[in-house]
Amino acid sequence: MGVKTITHEIESPVSAPRMFQALIVDSHNLVPKLMPQGIKSVDLLQGDGGAGTIKQINFGEGTQSKSMKHRIDVLDKENFLCKYSLIEGAMLGDKLDLIVYEVKFEPSSNGKCVIKSTSEYHTLGDFEINEEEIKSGKERAMGMYKVVEAHLLENPTLYA
Repeated sequence: MGVKTITHEIESPVSAPRMFQALIVDSHNLVPKLMPQGIKSVDLLQGDGGAGTIKQINFGEGTQSKSMKHRIDVLDKENFLCKYSLIEGAMLGDKLDLIVYEVKFEPSSNGKCVIKSTSEYHTLGDFEINEEEIKSGKERAMGMYKVVEAHLLENPTLYA
């Protein structure tokens, strides 16, 4: 088993507390409303949203996969940090054991933030994941971030 680690950093004109609340704490409510064609619903299968919670993300019609499951490993609301693992879904296939994500929202100047993410791809056997296989997942995540960011900019009192 190997591990490939990818890091990514983007700036957002929205504050860290608002982005964290929208993308992490309340994502199960907000994201399906903003992106119903991609994410039909998010079900809490176990837990209360904190560490140990298991969420099932149900995808919309015409998507490659029906659903996937995430486990929240760390939820630090004071430091705007979330670590979670993809534990079930078509993305894992027979080549990945799990994918561990860490997302941190760091306050920056003028009420903005920097979103730092780390993804660890835990492979099975001798399989080596390549950048192209990672690129499409990263693009989908960035697309979701931008949709949420635009919604927060249009609604400045939401999660304020």
